Amino acid sequence: MSGFANKTIDPAFVRSAQRGDMKAHEIIYRQFSGPVYTIALRMTGSPTVAEDILQETFVEVLRGIAKFRGEASLATWIRRIAVSRCLMHLRAAWTRRRQLFSEIAGVDGTYEIPANEETPELAMDLEAALDTLSPTARAVVWLHDVEGFTHEEIASMMNRTRSFSKSQLARARKRLRERLAAVQPPPQAMTA
Repeated sequence: MSGFANKTIDPAFVRSAQRGDMKAHEIIYRQFSGPVYTIALRMTGSPTVAEDILQETFVEVLRGIAKFRGEASLATWIRRIAVSRCLMHLRAAWTRRRQLFSEIAGVDGTYEIPANEETPELAMDLEAALDTLSPTARAVVWLHDVEGFTHEEIASMMNRTRSFSKSQLARARKRLRERLAAVQPPPQAMTA
């Protein structure tokens, strides 16, 4: 569940937020804005779009907090809203047109991620490999492999079938393996 896994919030803050307490709203935002931004960035591949989705998600969260029933954790509820916003963005007609234009014109919409000190090349290679996927495939990979959604859940969110989710994931993983294998340096010959 990426950054949402270790996020909890005192139920008293949730009740205060439900009554319209602005300080409680701020606490909820501060607690969950990082994970929301991260999931939006990873699913869309665009920092600008991720910022928009972050704002849209919290507008929806704060408007709907009074109706939050607590049947799931607040983190799970916010995560669902963020994923829904990402998928809405990916389904939008203008997003598909922008992607087509990018492919035709060769526009590079990539961005840099912070590299791990131990393996900076791998972080960049993985990000570059993810950028080669279609937005749909990237979303399926992120939802399944990072966020832990099942194929049934992904299919439901995307209004597709379970087999669609499974095939998207299989093709995306194959493409990622090929891409990462192409950039891996040849193994050093063992010295005796």
